[in-house]
Amino acid sequence: MDGAARVASIGRMTRDATQPGASGAAAAGERLRIAVAQTEVGPDPRANGAEIRLLMRRAAEAGARLIQFTEGAISGYPSGEGKRALAGWRVDWAGLRDELEKTAALAAELQLWTVVGSNHPLTPPNRPHNSLYVISSSGELVARYDKRLLSFTEIKDWYKPGFEQLIFEVDSFRFGCALCIEIQFPEIFVEYARENVDAVLLSTFSRDPMFAIQAQGHAACGGFWIGFSVPAQCSDAAPAGLIGPDGRWIARAPSDGSSALAVADLDRTSPALDVALNHARAWRARARDGELYDAARVIDPRSTDRTRF
Repeated sequence: MDGAARVASIGRMTRDATQPGASGAAAAGERLRIAVAQTEVGPDPRANGAEIRLLMRRAAEAGARLIQFTEGAISGYPSGEGKRALAGWRVDWAGLRDELEKTAALAAELQLWTVVGSNHPLTPPNRPHNSLYVISSSGELVARYDKRLLSFTEIKDWYKPGFEQLIFEVDSFRFGCALCIEIQFPEIFVEYARENVDAVLLSTFSRDPMFAIQAQGHAACGGFWIGFSVPAQCSDAAPAGLIGPDGRWIARAPSDGSSALAVADLDRTSPALDVALNHARAWRARARDGELYDAARVIDPRSTDRTRF
């Protein structure tokens, strides 16, 4: 599908019907509306960029304060036809930067925080990072997350790893970032739980339905929201959406391969999330610290002898 046809096909959007109509910055910092996108990702950054910016406008119309895109959303990702197009990294880096700058300019125009996946070039002959760019609502590139735990193929043939977590804040909500196969490493999400993030933005170029199930588990264990962004062409296995701190889906995009948004609120005042946010999350933080268990330790021969009934 060429770029013009791709852009013309966009427009579907889902929103949790229980969400209030106020904008994401409403309720004195207790609520933040986000849009989780699934776009068709190909090897042409210009086509990808046009599709991304159209969905940014749709997200702004829906009152979103932040939009999340998938892994490699603007640069393409080395899978399928992208593997041939990106072979040897003989790519138009200047063209990719132009698309990123246009995206940043639109983020400023819409006052929309934008988190978008892209290859990030290093100094030759070093291979690029697989990254998420965090663009503020003023259009500034404020941070970049570089994928730390790469797949075997990525580390062998495609990318150089990053080594640092990323946490950024929007309207008092703290966000962490993760990419694709990092869903397989619980320590990534335990680390973010220790840092008291409100949400983790997981962007993945994957057709593995298990990733969505694992994301639900990490959300429930950590007591935080997870934005789950995938390419439109992978939505048949698990579409993009937002998972609540109780591990349940709040909103999901269609699973029919279309470019779309799942729009919903991170709502700290939701009665449905009271246990997850105000009880389970706090208790698990104390449990991980270990101090309350140390204080409850007993010296008892029936405790130390593990060879008797």
